[in-house]
Amino acid sequence: MIPLKDNIATRTTPYLTIGLIVINVLVYFFVQHAGIFHGPSDNSVVKYGLIPYEVSHPGKHCGLDPSGAVLCEGQPGVSGNAPSQPNTYLTIFTSMFMHGGLLHIAGNMLFLWIFGNNIEDSMKKWKFVIFYLGAGVVAGLAQVLVSPDSTAPGIGASGAIAGVLGAYAVLYPRARVVTAVILIFFITLIELPALAVLGFWFLLQVLDASFQPLNGGGVAYFAHIGGFVFGLLLIKLFADQPQSDYFQPRFPVY
Repeated sequence: MIPLKDNIATRTTPYLTIGLIVINVLVYFFVQHAGIFHGPSDNSVVKYGLIPYEVSHPGKHCGLDPSGAVLCEGQPGVSGNAPSQPNTYLTIFTSMFMHGGLLHIAGNMLFLWIFGNNIEDSMKKWKFVIFYLGAGVVAGLAQVLVSPDSTAPGIGASGAIAGVLGAYAVLYPRARVVTAVILIFFITLIELPALAVLGFWFLLQVLDASFQPLNGGGVAYFAHIGGFVFGLLLIKLFADQPQSDYFQPRFPVY
């Protein structure tokens, strides 16, 4: 299922959501040196991505060997020093603005636009910044917690966006979401309750996480889970102006 739009109009222009999308796109093309037909450079991913091993082993850094493998200081059989790196804890933030490919960033920005504008609209602007970054930090640390020795760099806004999804599920469970459902060669559009769409997405993350090796690469499902739970539990502390009448029918005014 691919969500395309919801039925809740925002009351103000979502400048922060738009700004986050612009920043992610600029980072993808100009910091990661990615393009339409090729992904980011491996060096940028290792340098600015969140590597659980670096967080769980303070002072130890990682780099690429000539074969392209990620090696870290302090690992058995590894000698020498890694290239100059940003502060490890800074990568918790830089990683959430990086992506692994065009489909990766396109999917994340679609979810951010559909659901993020209403969460931004539900609170003061400065609160949304703290909420979004907080969700991203918790998501990253959740992945570190379950795979502390992993040397796979974690990148992507999906952990922070998962926090937005969890928040949306709490504030607007009865909103309607136009969703594209793909059945082999056929695509159909249906309107589903937001809780059904987001609940199905979360269930997929839990199922996929249960089959993935903890210290392997691939999708950081536990980051998604951590971000989503952050949004579920804490959104009421941030949202001081949600649309309480969002599910009421809207009639045209003449």
